[in-house]
Amino acid sequence: MTRRSYRDIRVQANHGLLLHARSYGDTLATSLPVICLPGLARHAGDFHDIAMALTDPDEMQPRHVVAVDYRGRGLSGYDPDPGNYSIPVETSDLLSLLAHLGISRGIFIGTSRGGIITMGLSGAKPGMVAGAVLNDIGPVIEREGLLRIKSYVGRLRQPRDLHEAAGIVEGLFGAQFPNLSDRDWQAWARNTWEEKEGRLVLTYDPALARTLEPIGPDSQIPDLWAAFDGLKNMPVLVIRGGLSDLLSERTVAEMIRLHPDLDLVTVPDQGHTPLLRGDDMVAAIRRFVERVESRPD
Repeated sequence: MTRRSYRDIRVQANHGLLLHARSYGDTLATSLPVICLPGLARHAGDFHDIAMALTDPDEMQPRHVVAVDYRGRGLSGYDPDPGNYSIPVETSDLLSLLAHLGISRGIFIGTSRGGIITMGLSGAKPGMVAGAVLNDIGPVIEREGLLRIKSYVGRLRQPRDLHEAAGIVEGLFGAQFPNLSDRDWQAWARNTWEEKEGRLVLTYDPALARTLEPIGPDSQIPDLWAAFDGLKNMPVLVIRGGLSDLLSERTVAEMIRLHPDLDLVTVPDQGHTPLLRGDDMVAAIRRFVERVESRPD
């Protein structure tokens, strides 16, 4: 494996679907592996920069990093039953993948939905989560952010080319990410659409939108404090976008009050979800991984 490459992993999950993940670094490393879990409609490609940084032999000890595609996203199979696009099924899929890879314990980086899965996993499988990075997610999910996400997931028009695609995502997210460059928006577009048979299509199953149908202006959104409690005995790094409409400052303050070993990084001029790249972000996650590694068992 070259320094700037990864291996594609495919594992058969329940319902006969093939799941895909990217495997970076040294699969035989004795250090704790890092497992990267994306947001609702996102995929493993979101973690490429941080995975490369965490497996850079000039900066880190040998390490294995795995970035996951949930079913219906990225290169994983699409489920004919959209009802299976659920956190319990995706958690079961994740456990199948980790068992295939021989991973019984690791550091989890969870973006949005990935953070919810990480919180749940910490209680359901004690000892599996050695440390958790929660990227713009917490026990209280703000309705405003959920309704905004519902407004576009599975509903984006098909762009004619990458330039138009970049304009679409800038129009959707420009207010939450005011300092991104044209190059940044093009990279965002390339992670949202892919070319198939001469046209750009979404990198996820549009039927994923059905998972958000129950969410409305008056619907009850349950909190996740009980799941968050599963993280109480391990280090946690919370990354919050300064412009986030999904994770509030009030929720973060309560998380800090309740958790004895929680660090916070606030990313200015970014919303939901902060981009896991850039020198400062990479350095913060590297420090966290090294801190978790140095803890006595």
